Amino acid sequence: MRKLNRILLSCLVNYQQRRFVTLTHFRGMTGEPATKKPHTMPKIGTHNGTFHCDEVLACNLLRRLDEYKDAEIIRTRDPSLLATTDIVVDVGGVFDPSIHRYDHHQRTFNESMNSLNPKLPWTTKLSSAGLVYFHFGRNILAKMLDLAADDAITTTIYHKVYENFIEEIDGIDNGINQFDGEPRYRVSTNLSSRVAGLNPKWNETNADEMVQFEKAMQMVGAEFTDRVEYYKKTWLPARQLVEKAIKCRHEVDASGQILCFGEGGAPWKDHLFTLEKELDVSPPILYILYTDQNGQWRVQCVPVSLGSFENRLSLKEEWRGLRDEELSTKSGIAGCVFVHAGGFIGGNKTYEGALEMARASLKSKS
Repeated sequence: MRKLNRILLSCLVNYQQRRFVTLTHFRGMTGEPATKKPHTMPKIGTHNGTFHCDEVLACNLLRRLDEYKDAEIIRTRDPSLLATTDIVVDVGGVFDPSIHRYDHHQRTFNESMNSLNPKLPWTTKLSSAGLVYFHFGRNILAKMLDLAADDAITTTIYHKVYENFIEEIDGIDNGINQFDGEPRYRVSTNLSSRVAGLNPKWNETNADEMVQFEKAMQMVGAEFTDRVEYYKKTWLPARQLVEKAIKCRHEVDASGQILCFGEGGAPWKDHLFTLEKELDVSPPILYILYTDQNGQWRVQCVPVSLGSFENRLSLKEEWRGLRDEELSTKSGIAGCVFVHAGGFIGGNKTYEGALEMARASLKSKS
């Protein structure tokens, strides 16, 4: 009996061994690995040498995507090395999203947000930053905002970030002037200039170019994040404040041209111009009333356009540069604090006083 048991046990062991060998051989024939292949780190390719804001930002944006979050950045102009990367930005002479090649230097390239999507208004020629933002920006923002890529808020912020952040980088990198003629002064503190300043200096001998490139990526990444957070947490909530003030404007003054926000500090200008069009506001708003951090009231003029230093209707000329009692005596309005020499803003100790300053200036129009 014992001998029989030993024979049966031996047969069972041999069967299991043969079964293991057969299964292993079968898996090998069908391509199923016996062990899992090691993960291959993705690679982002861009050019070496002097770096610029557009490819620095493009690389930072790509690393925000799950598929490139651990990507190694290969900085080279060697086509054979670029061919080994998963995605290439700002080098290679090819724009072809189907193979993830995003260069803009070739003679035939003249794409803009508008040419790639006619529903978008911006016609500035794209740099590598703009190309990456166009193709991946919605997904990047959706992840940052914890929203769907096609959510209305994602779309709104996608537009604002391009208009007030990315387009500047596209224009500077492509050598496009903001306006015709010579500027009255130069701006040398923009993001593109600060990135350029991080390049190794011509007379430095021990500078590590890749270390400086990483510093530049951290800097532009921080600014991009700050901009997105601003639009999400500060800019968007202000729209409700402005819309409510517009709808209640006739309760402030019969003219409908004076708004009251109450507590100040909200970014109102952008929303005001947008909502005036959407709500078909007429006549246009001329003055905004709000309180400063000390609880005093301000009356601020609405500019003729966003970013303009020209007002739709400035505060009265004879008040400008005056303060306190002198201003109160001149205007006949109690509690005056100041009127700026430029005529775009004034102050009063009370709401009633600020409102009277706006009304008096409004009457001077006629």
